[in-house]
Formats: sequence, C-alpha cells, structure tokens
Amino acid sequence: MFVLCLDCGATNVRAMLVDETGTIVGKASQPNATVPAPENAEFHHWDADRILAQLAECARKALEGVPAGEIKAVTITTFGVDGALVDAQGELLYPVISWKCPRTADVMASVGKYISQETLNRISGVGAFAFNTIYKLIWLKENRPELLEKASAWLFISNILAYRLTGVMATDRTMAGTSQLTDLASGEFSSEILGALGLEKSLFPKIVDAGKIIGTVTEDAAKKLGLPIAGVPVVSTGHDTQFAVFGSGAEKNQPVLSSGTWEILMVRSEQAKLSPEDYKDGATAELDGDPALRNPGLQWIGSGIIEWVKSLCYAGESYDTMDAEAAALPPGSNGVTLKPNFLPSGTEKGAICGLVLGRTRAHIYRAAMEALTYRLKSRLARLESVGNFKSESLVLVGGGARNKVWTQIRADVLGIPVKVSKVSESTVLGASMFAFAGAGAFPSPEAARDAFGIEYETYCPGENAASYRLLVNS
Repeated sequence: MFVLCLDCGATNVRAMLVDETGTIVGKASQPNATVPAPENAEFHHWDADRILAQLAECARKALEGVPAGEIKAVTITTFGVDGALVDAQGELLYPVISWKCPRTADVMASVGKYISQETLNRISGVGAFAFNTIYKLIWLKENRPELLEKASAWLFISNILAYRLTGVMATDRTMAGTSQLTDLASGEFSSEILGALGLEKSLFPKIVDAGKIIGTVTEDAAKKLGLPIAGVPVVSTGHDTQFAVFGSGAEKNQPVLSSGTWEILMVRSEQAKLSPEDYKDGATAELDGDPALRNPGLQWIGSGIIEWVKSLCYAGESYDTMDAEAAALPPGSNGVTLKPNFLPSGTEKGAICGLVLGRTRAHIYRAAMEALTYRLKSRLARLESVGNFKSESLVLVGGGARNKVWTQIRADVLGIPVKVSKVSESTVLGASMFAFAGAGAFPSPEAARDAFGIEYETYCPGENAASYRLLVNS
C-alpha cells in the first residue's frame, strides 16, 4: 500500500510515492518559481494553475506501474502563509501572493491602525513577519476591496490544491497556524483579530486537523494525477515545517534543528508562552499537527553564512578541504571570532575579529561555525523557556546535518547529544505518516512512524566540550 505525497516547495514541486515501511518507491520533481505581478514587476505571485499541472505531471511519473487500489491516500504539504481569495466555484479572484513579495512590508509597519502588534502577538503567538497571511489580506482590503466583497473563501495554497482534487473547501490546521489570524490557545481563528480587520470568520472554511480526510479525489482529478481509480481520500497535512519535525522522529519536548540556508529551531510542546522579549528575539509559535500541542520556534540565517565563507575563501574547493582545515584548529579558532549578523535589514552588522598574521581562512571558517553554534545555544535556552522543557538531546535535519565538523562542534558547545536523522525526506515522510493514519492503514501517525523505523547517527559531547565550557564562561 502507498501514499502519494504532493510537496510544493519554493524551489521545487515534487510527487513522492511512499510505502508502509517509509520507503520512497516513486518520485519526480520540477522546478518552481514565482512570477512577476502584471501591475508591478517587483511583486511576486505563485501561478497555482501551473503548480497543479506540474504536480500532476510529477504524480503521473511517480505512479507509473502502481497496481489499482494500492493507493490509500493523497496528501499535500506546502510552505505556509500563502493563499488566495476564491469565489463560490473555487476560482481565484486574485493570484496567490508569495511570501517573497515585498508589498506587505509597509502593511506590517502600519498594522497598528487596525490592531496593535503586541495584541497580535499575544493572541496568535506568531511573530511579526511581513509575509504573514494577515498582511496579504490587509493589502487586498486596502487595494482591492471589491475582491473581498466577491469572495466566498480564503484558501491557503495547500487547500487550493486540495479543492482542485476534491471539490471540498477546507483549512489545514497547520496552515492556519502560520497566518497570525488564529488564537494560539484555542487553535481557532480569532474573533478579536478578525473583528479588528473587518473580516468574517465565514471567510475561512472549516479547520481540518492533520490526519483527517478532507474529501476524495474526483474522477477528473484522478485522470490528471494518473491515479488508477477515483475516490482515494485526500488527507489533511499542510505546513511543511510541522511535518519535517514529526518526520524527523522527534518526540514531544525534543527540539529539532532544520539546518539549511536558514536555521529553524522548533519543538512540539504542550506550552508556548512568549513574552515581548521572546518576540523581539525572533521567537514565534504555531499550531502542531496534534491539536493538543504547540510549536514554538526561532529562526536565523545559518548555512547562508557558511556559503559566504566558502565563496570568499574557498572558491572552487570542496567542503572536505574546508572541514579538514577547520578540524585541525583548536576550540576558539586561536582567538578569531565572527559576529553572524549578516542580514542587510539588521541594525548591528556582522564582523570578523582577532585576525593577526598567521591566521588563515580556516580560522574564519571555524569561527563562523562556532558563532552560529553559540547562537544556537542561546536560542535553545530561549526555546526551553518558552516551551517549559529541558533538552536531553537535539535532533538535526537538513543540509547542514551533513557537516560532521560543525555537528561535533554543536554537541561540544551544547553539552548534549546531537542526533542526526538518517531520513533524507523528513517532510514527505512526516506528511505520509499522517496520511497513512488518516486512511486507516495505521491507528495513529505515531504508529506509522514506528513502522517507518527512523534511525540516527549520534554525536556526543567530546574532548573539546570542556574547552568550550571555559570559552563560554570566560
């Protein structure tokens, strides 16, 4: 038996066929990119029709040779916050505004005329990010008010795709939790926030929990996807980050670091209590696939800085060379330090300090890894405070998990084991676990995860851990 997972990412759209052991037995992908808006070339849209056509083509390839009746469920996972207003027939009234679009920055800056940012944070738990759904809706309200009058619903992008497959309008819970429109305590859309904006709750279709069936694939959609039969259940998943965390194998109160261009640190916990200081530090909280849990988290630029060091100091050379040079240096990089404030929007800029004759490019590289690890240590402490837990280990996924030197530095600085998940597609597998459970193939997503058998490579604090403790305390 199989689950077909349609994964819409910002750089690629993919279809993957997963069996009941967690093995990916069929897959295909195509590149994804935004398109400029006709009214302003600086604005970014997603072409939902093109994305669906690409996903359908990928699905047909992934499903080649699969016997009829073996597909137990279809599920859809995407990036958060983005969606569109639709009419009663599900047709888009305006294109999907991308999280990359700059038009919402000014909207966020002036949101106080509707509701204070402090109130938004307090109710929703979601930090003030200009790409949040709330600012897209305010932009439409202020610039295209006639569309809100015509709209039958707001559908997140995963639900636009689900509607095209089933004819059913729904709201994936984990997508709603990224919008800054929900109440973190109740998990429902906030009457106070919507009232301040002049929006009706009826604009948002019924919230469907992860692992619950939205509807079934129509005959027309089955033909487009290459499914042997219609009537296959479409199971709600939604925001890719939540399912990457679950698919990594992490249990409740076990933090997960997704290490890529950005470092995303998140945990599944029963509590998410954020103070103004937490929000100022970049903390946020979203709704988990389990309605009883919340997902506090933080993010900061990560491997983007490592890539910058590589292009500056190791152009054309391999990471093996970089890692070998960095591994030969002691903790503290012989006094070379790096301040990892590389975002152009920041008030405090990055810096490299401690350079003297005799220091090399390897010192800069190791200093970058150490600086990012110290940032992880401080962010983990904040996450523990917000989620009211104590870390016994850290689960690591993503491209940055392949860097053995950096991973060992993390274990040494944090003073806890770092468990590198051997799952290469944690988002797809996490979503598939919920889909198998929703289709009745397993009694719960956790049971499906047990059957998948997630394995780790564990890095324990080593001989350099004591040296890092002295450096941190000095």
